[in-house]
Amino acid sequence: MNGDGVARTMWELGEPVHDLVYFSPEARAAADGLGMRGFGMGYFALRAAPLGPVPASVVTGAFYVFHPARVAGALPDAWGYADPAAVVAARARAMDAALTQVYGAERVASADLTEAADLAWRAAGAADTAGRVLGAANQALDRPDLPHVRLWQALTTLREHRGDGHIAVLVAHGVGPVAAMVLKVAAGESDADLLRLGRKWDADAWGAAVEDLRGRGWLDADGHLTTAGAVARARIEAETDAAAARPWRALGTAPTQRLADLLAPLSRTVLDTGLIPSGNPVGLTDGVWTGRPVPDAGSCPTAPGPA
Repeated sequence: MNGDGVARTMWELGEPVHDLVYFSPEARAAADGLGMRGFGMGYFALRAAPLGPVPASVVTGAFYVFHPARVAGALPDAWGYADPAAVVAARARAMDAALTQVYGAERVASADLTEAADLAWRAAGAADTAGRVLGAANQALDRPDLPHVRLWQALTTLREHRGDGHIAVLVAHGVGPVAAMVLKVAAGESDADLLRLGRKWDADAWGAAVEDLRGRGWLDADGHLTTAGAVARARIEAETDAAAARPWRALGTAPTQRLADLLAPLSRTVLDTGLIPSGNPVGLTDGVWTGRPVPDAGSCPTAPGPA
């Protein structure tokens, strides 16, 4: 499977809905209501809560790209304001409010949205979570009664499942946290200052990662991907897609295509709100999301071909 495969397409279709937990005012209000001090503490608490009251070191490892001090500024202090179970409940309430605001009460109660939620929940339940701590922690949460919240939680499980696999691929290729961000910038998916400052890495660490990638022949003198770098990054992305394919093979071709058809207008609506800014740290912008048809899920091999 390559970057045009089913797993990549389904990520692009689901990511805008998931991202409301980062960018919606309802998510920020939920964190503030729990007593979280600032956006950063709210972000780490809302995303890490399914793991339980873990220390900063565990979240640093699981999230991969943040400087340890950035995480330590939020955890474990956040658990003193609200225990993880309360945070999980608060984020579900926030997503109920955010999705209702974005789609309207009639749409969140529609048969199409319920169908999408149930299909996504089936796919999330089929995700192979061995060795994937964030995917496993989200998969273990109870099934929400509200269809739109169920949809959000299922897409979040699938998203974290994919992210866990991506980190495993990066580790296997010897690409550390800062180098991973440098590659994202070199590929034109995000802004260097946005990533470096947001994740709290200093200029020396960033420069060292750039020099490491230049030494591997992956970056040129201007910080752009070389041919070798583009090939290496394409292989990393292809292996990430392959590692994320199992839920879609389990769901099957026709149900996956049906879910894609249902997700496309939902994601389009989120993007049209402008809540997800261009150049965001996720790397997902209106230009990346294409809503292209989903390939045959049954044709996706378990390992990628040549990049």
